Amino acid sequence: MRTTTAVRSSEIFMFDPDVEKMPRAALTQLQTTRLRESLERAYAHVPHYRKKFEAAKVKPADLKSLTDIARFPFTLKTDLRENYPFGMFAVPRKAILRLHASSGTTGKATVVGYTKGDLDRWADLMARSFACAGALPGDIIHNAYGYGLFTGGLGAHYGAERLGCTVVPVSGGMTERQVILLQDFKANVLCATPSYALNIAEVAAGMGVDLRRLSLRTGLFGAEPWSDAMRRDLEERLGVKAVDIYGLSEILGPGVACECHVKQSGLHGWEDHFLFEVIDPETMQPLPMGEAGELVITTLTKEALPMIRYRTRDITRLDSKQCDCGRTHVRIMRVTGRNDDMLIIRGVNVYPSQVEAVLVGFPGLAPHYQIVLTREGALDAMTVEIERAPDAPGADADHARKAAEVTHHIKSLIGVTCKTVIKSPGEVPRSQGKAVRVRDERKISN
Repeated sequence: MRTTTAVRSSEIFMFDPDVEKMPRAALTQLQTTRLRESLERAYAHVPHYRKKFEAAKVKPADLKSLTDIARFPFTLKTDLRENYPFGMFAVPRKAILRLHASSGTTGKATVVGYTKGDLDRWADLMARSFACAGALPGDIIHNAYGYGLFTGGLGAHYGAERLGCTVVPVSGGMTERQVILLQDFKANVLCATPSYALNIAEVAAGMGVDLRRLSLRTGLFGAEPWSDAMRRDLEERLGVKAVDIYGLSEILGPGVACECHVKQSGLHGWEDHFLFEVIDPETMQPLPMGEAGELVITTLTKEALPMIRYRTRDITRLDSKQCDCGRTHVRIMRVTGRNDDMLIIRGVNVYPSQVEAVLVGFPGLAPHYQIVLTREGALDAMTVEIERAPDAPGADADHARKAAEVTHHIKSLIGVTCKTVIKSPGEVPRSQGKAVRVRDERKISN
C-alpha cells in the first residue's frame, strides 16, 4: 500500500495488515470516497432508494463529508420484505452468484444476494476476522455454524479457507459426533453460536471427554448476543480464548466486526468497508462517540445489495480509541440487547442479555435457561427457568432456596420482579444454532 496521504479506494487490499492500522485521516478519506460511490450505486440502480432519497430531498452529490450521511434516510428490514425477493438489488439478477435468506417466520423472508466481488470481499473480511481472533494459516477450523440459507456456516467456511486453514464443515447437530471429531481431527478453532458451544461442552462432559485437554485454542462465537459471564463460562469449559464476532445478513453476514485475541474488548468494525453510526432510537439523531444507542451501518463496497443507514436494532456504543493490538478501526462494544428484544415487565425495561449476566456463573446453576413471558391480569409477568448444575443438590427444598436467591439477585441488579423455576439437568431445551432465550406465552394464556 502506498504511504502518501491521498489514498484511492482501488489501492486498498482487504487482507493487507496496513489497512487495519491506517491513520484515521487516511481511513476517513477512504470511507468518504467509498460512501459517495455506494450512495451513487444505490440511487442509480435501486428504485426504492431513488424514491426515498428524493422524498428526503437529498442526492449522492450532497455528501461532502461523513457527517452528511445523517441527511439520508434509514433502511429497515421491512424495506427488504416489501421489495421481496430481488427489488433491492443494484445489479441484474444474472450477476448474483449466491442468495441467502432469513427464515421468514415473522413474514416474508429477507433475501440477500452476492456478486463474485461481494463473495471475494466477504471471504477476505472473514479471513481478516479469523486472523484478528488469533487463527493462523494451517489451523484446523471446526465449523459448527449452520450451513444453508443462514450466512454463518458458508461465511466462516470461505473465510477460513481464504486464510489458509483446514475446514471441518460439520455444521450443527449430531453433537456426540462433533465431540469425536474434535478429538480425532485435533481442531484448533471452534466456530459456533455460544449456546451451541456450551451444548457441545455438556455432551463432551457426559462422554467423559475433557475439551480443555484437546487442541482447541480459540472459540469464535457469534450469531446471538452473549455476555461476559458467558465468555468466562465458555473459556472455563472449553479451555479456549472466547472471541466475539459480529455480522448480520443484510449487511454481509459474519465478518462485519471481530474482537482481537489481544484485548478481547470490543469488536473491531472494518471501517474500510462499513460506516458505523449510533443513533438515539427515539429521536433518530446521531449520538456522540461513546454514548449508547442503536447501531446503524452503511455498506461502502457492496455491489449486489448496498445498504444505506441500515437500522440493526442492536444496542451498543462505539469506542474510537486505538486498541492495544494497534488496530485503528472503531470498536463496537458488546451488544447489550436489541430494540425489538427489549421486554417491559411491570414498567421495567429488561434485555435478555441482562438476565443472562445474572444467571451464568451463578453458584449451583448450569448456563441453560429460558425466559417465559405470561399475562397476569393486565400486566405482563416473567418467569426464569434455569437448570441446576449436575452436581448441585436436587431436593425440592434446595430448589426453592436457589430459586429465591436468583429472584433476589435479578430484582437487585435489574430491578424487575420475576419468578424463578429451577429445572433438573437436561430439562431446558438445547439449541443447535441460535438459542431461543424467550418463550412468549402471553397470547396462549389470553
